Amino acid sequence: MQIDWPAEFDAWLDDLEARVEKGEDHAKQVLILVTAALKHLQELKEPPTRDTETATLRWVRQSKRYLLWRVSHPYRPGVAVRLICWFPPDADTVVVALFAGDKARIGDVFYNSVGARADGLIDQWKREAMRGRA
Repeated sequence: MQIDWPAEFDAWLDDLEARVEKGEDHAKQVLILVTAALKHLQELKEPPTRDTETATLRWVRQSKRYLLWRVSHPYRPGVAVRLICWFPPDADTVVVALFAGDKARIGDVFYNSVGARADGLIDQWKREAMRGRA
């Protein structure tokens, strides 16, 4: 799969990389996990379905307008990165990585806002993609 993302995710990733450059250990752990999650998405042969979800790639039941997925990792003390993504139905070779969050710091509240945040970010990505095609 090819991976694409909106500008907001790009800015978040740039900030994370800058914090790693400054020597922040927690940021380094998060970057390692995000990189592994992106690699997992890239290696997928097809979009997941609700019947094929795994411990690593699960359907986000709190999603609103779009079918969302979260990529997670095995337990690590102090860090719980969740990468939220969407597989556009008309482009089965592209995955849109929307945002990542460290659930370890905010707990299950993270999922309470996933649907609303994702709707806006998917709409933003669609606008950005349309501008790129114009």
